[in-house]
Amino acid sequence: MADGFRRERDPLGEIDVPSGAYYGVQTMRAVENFPISGLTAPSDLVTATVLIKKAAAETNAALGRLQPDVARAIVAAADEILSGKLRDQFVVDVYQAGAGTSHNMNTNEVLANRAAEMLGGTRGDYTRVHPNDHVNMGQSTNDVFPTATRLALLLGAGPLVASARALVDSLARKADQFAHVLKTGRTHLQDAVPITLGQEFSGFAACVRAGADDVASASEQLTELNIGATAVGTSLNAGDDYRRAVVANLARYTNLPLKPAVNLFRVTQSMGDVLAYSSAMRRLAVELGKIASDLRLLSMGPRAGLSEIALPAVQPGSSIMPGKVNPSVPEMVNQVCFQVIGCDTTVMIACEAGQLELNVMMPVIAWNALHASTILREAMKALRLRCVDGISANEERARELLERSTATATALSPYIGYAATAEIAKESVKSGKTIRELVLERGLVDRDRLDAILSADAMTKGGIAGAGEAGTAGKAGKK
Repeated sequence: MADGFRRERDPLGEIDVPSGAYYGVQTMRAVENFPISGLTAPSDLVTATVLIKKAAAETNAALGRLQPDVARAIVAAADEILSGKLRDQFVVDVYQAGAGTSHNMNTNEVLANRAAEMLGGTRGDYTRVHPNDHVNMGQSTNDVFPTATRLALLLGAGPLVASARALVDSLARKADQFAHVLKTGRTHLQDAVPITLGQEFSGFAACVRAGADDVASASEQLTELNIGATAVGTSLNAGDDYRRAVVANLARYTNLPLKPAVNLFRVTQSMGDVLAYSSAMRRLAVELGKIASDLRLLSMGPRAGLSEIALPAVQPGSSIMPGKVNPSVPEMVNQVCFQVIGCDTTVMIACEAGQLELNVMMPVIAWNALHASTILREAMKALRLRCVDGISANEERARELLERSTATATALSPYIGYAATAEIAKESVKSGKTIRELVLERGLVDRDRLDAILSADAMTKGGIAGAGEAGTAGKAGKK
């Protein structure tokens, strides 16, 4: 043994492995072959893979295929990793050989070496606990990695949906708080009919709620697992008893409604269920990104923009302009949403690249889907805590812009007709006078009726503004 290294052998020959490493020869080959990004397996993917190995060891022991003491050692080693130990031993780059064989073997070797230690052996001696023969018993990368990907996404699905729904609650509270704030609605970035700030925020809340519901619904597809399918879906070296028991163990560990795949060939061939989940996250990101952009628009100013709302100041906005404060949190959210959409595009292309009995692009699918889940969850949390919860309304500014806008003219159309209303709107823009002033100057509608027509309630609720239960627009317009 060279200083600091031990020599291990695999079917390709011998290679030096750091003496203190719990991984072995096949992991070392992957480290040397793929020094690509410096990115390694996401934590939830490691957790999911280790859970599978633990479930398999318990199942194999129960079926009499694996010696009880070896199974117990594998389970104990798995429990150590699940508690947070040895996480630095998962060293394979995200961009690795197809299907995730390197990740699977990294897990097998770490568990084998740690289990061997527990049985009195040494690292690198696989006589007592072998990575393939014992830790990987009844498995193939081709059923381990798809199962681990699904399980890892499910482990993150609950926190992701919870983060979205907490943001919904925050937006809904703001909708209630701003229910009385009348402002200019905008379409095509131009003045449109009046709306309340509360109504605007209620729409934001409903958009996020719909996206969260999509994610929750799509996650249900991930509960169907192909563990026990082994290489191509035939369950060679596994069997129905094995696969049912492994899934039952995983369900017990995680409290998730997991079930064996109805068709092992489908779930082994296709990553379509992961694509559906990724697409749901993309939809949530699109909804979230639009809201972040709207918050930036509504807060722009404070003097030369809309400035209808004020966002909490979280950091100085400029290295050259003193006193400038930027919408930093929504800007971050926009960037996260762009990245989530990019991750989904990668997932989509990689899912389409599956061939025959297997999709070998699973490592990049898993990394992108899990990365999207993590950053989307944390971005929504930051948006809620560091932005939405602290938003305040600039009521006077919103009312000022509305009074100066031609948007209120629309409510007059049922009383004075489209043509006359358009003329009033044009004159308002030209003269700078408000719609109210021009209508009264021309005697088109009496003051009391005009107040009713242009009231906040009248202009932001359904029906003809100012008509009342007994009134009619036609009669109201006659002098």
